[in-house]
Amino acid sequence: MRIFVAGATGAIGQPLIAQLLSKGHNVVALTRSLEKAQTLAKGVEPAIADVFDADAIKAAVIQAQPDVVIEQLTALPKTYTRESMSAAAALNTRIRLEGGANVLAAAQAAVVRRYLRQSIAFWGIPGTGLADEETPLAFDASPAVAADAHIVTEIERRLLETLSIEGIALRYGFLYGPGTWFATDGDVAAQVRQQQFPIVGKGDGVWSWLHIEDAAIATVAAAEQGNPGVYLIANDRPLAVREWLSAFARWLNAPPPPHVLVEDAQQSGGADVVYYGTQMRGVSNAKAKRELNFQPRSLEWLAEDAVPHIS
Repeated sequence: MRIFVAGATGAIGQPLIAQLLSKGHNVVALTRSLEKAQTLAKGVEPAIADVFDADAIKAAVIQAQPDVVIEQLTALPKTYTRESMSAAAALNTRIRLEGGANVLAAAQAAVVRRYLRQSIAFWGIPGTGLADEETPLAFDASPAVAADAHIVTEIERRLLETLSIEGIALRYGFLYGPGTWFATDGDVAAQVRQQQFPIVGKGDGVWSWLHIEDAAIATVAAAEQGNPGVYLIANDRPLAVREWLSAFARWLNAPPPPHVLVEDAQQSGGADVVYYGTQMRGVSNAKAKRELNFQPRSLEWLAEDAVPHIS
């Protein structure tokens, strides 16, 4: 197939392009500058345009004439702190909503058959057990989480209600691996080494993980054989913060993570920190395994017998 990738130079974009090329697909990669285009893998056709320029994006997609568009547009900072995330929020929201709308409109104009876009797995409403694709999102959580849940709802609704295109929303878990915050040289690893990433309260928040290369593999599978709709893409072992963070620290040969009271975390970090640390809900990957033959790897810093499974 001929596949147009928007967000091709990001953390997911690079392994995604490698996977697409390995499967024999023809790849056109959107980039905003000639300088960025020169970093693309050999064999990739660049399309140079600004995602906020609707006419330029439309022309680029029409010229490419792809069978499938894969949208991986984000504008996340290199550091994972309250300050950096807040500073990046406006641009990240704009690129997801306005930039994404421009790419989707261009795909419609080019009569693209299938459209995949990146979404987020960890906004399921807090509760027992694992969330699935039908679980309502956390609209009543902390202000920033609720805002993100509304954004996810809007971008997915816009895609899935575009009847002329087979729309697929891929809700990724927390990404780890090369180029992510959770790589050994990533920002969270640095914070853990400096004991700046604490366990809040009892550390009951459950995180679902996804290696960056598994994200790429699942995305290619969805492009080739997925059904329209939503897929949760995460590994087999959601883990409470107290478990994954302690194991991560050991893996890094870092000191054990400190513990902070919920009240202190609320005061110093805000409601979002408390949500992530104590309320977040893990997700089920059953649909992805069933329909995409998704076979995620185990979390690399976790010995198989070290931490109990959550179900």
